[in-house]
Amino acid sequence: MFRTVQPLVFSFDVEWVPDPLSAARLFGLPVETPGERATAMERLWEHGGATEETPRPYLKTILCRVVTLAGVLREAPGRDGEAPHLRLISLPTRPELDWREQEAHILKGFLEAVGRRRPQLVGYNSSRADVPILVQRAVVHGLESHGFAERPEKPWLGVDYFSTASEFSVDLGPLLGRYGQMPTLHEAAVCSGIPGKIDQSGANVVALWLEGRLAEIRAYNECDALSTHLLWARVAHFIGVLSPAAYAAEQAAVRALAEAGAEQEGGTHFRRFLSVWDHLQREP
Repeated sequence: MFRTVQPLVFSFDVEWVPDPLSAARLFGLPVETPGERATAMERLWEHGGATEETPRPYLKTILCRVVTLAGVLREAPGRDGEAPHLRLISLPTRPELDWREQEAHILKGFLEAVGRRRPQLVGYNSSRADVPILVQRAVVHGLESHGFAERPEKPWLGVDYFSTASEFSVDLGPLLGRYGQMPTLHEAAVCSGIPGKIDQSGANVVALWLEGRLAEIRAYNECDALSTHLLWARVAHFIGVLSPAAYAAEQAAVRALAEAGAEQEGGTHFRRFLSVWDHLQREP
């Protein structure tokens, strides 16, 4: 379990799909049209050991491309029980970019911001999935880490996003259970009265991406980020690093963030998130 909450916390989630460009490089496949990109993805799944029972196996993350990244950026309140300042960060900020350029834009934005501000990262299964894909894909694109990869001589002497002895990268998944006992984000959230997967699932992201429906992937990603932050707050309350008053303030701040999003154009997913949240808060 983690023992501290840093002044700046970023609860984040990443969505990715099999990378057609990796298939083009590995197997010499064309990827100009959506149909060709779909065929390239199928070839990657074959390469990853697809079977009749599992036609779309989990791929090595280096063979996938990041399509969206969303997170809740939390700045610590001044006093216990006072509401923290929360902001929803959602990438890409330039959805009009060509699909070939989009991933590097997302990765650079994340690396520059985290390298500059050095938040405590919070994710779900992030040490095994989200952090590795960000690093691997940044290497594929030839990007620099902007300080994200810097490591102190000893983990407790500074920010270290890669050591299990550091508290700057909190992975909620293995904190709640390892191996066969680790719940999915959806299971952990919904059992705790927090919205989990709403309307979409990770399995739908490929089809949405091939159809150019990036806004729907971002909406799904943003809801996962809200769920991750609410689950982090619940774990932090269990541990004792958030008092009952601070935990209540945290939940109120997330609700206010979702309500503000619901008032914006394209805020349907926030309204749905709030509706599901209210439903889960009622006694079964």
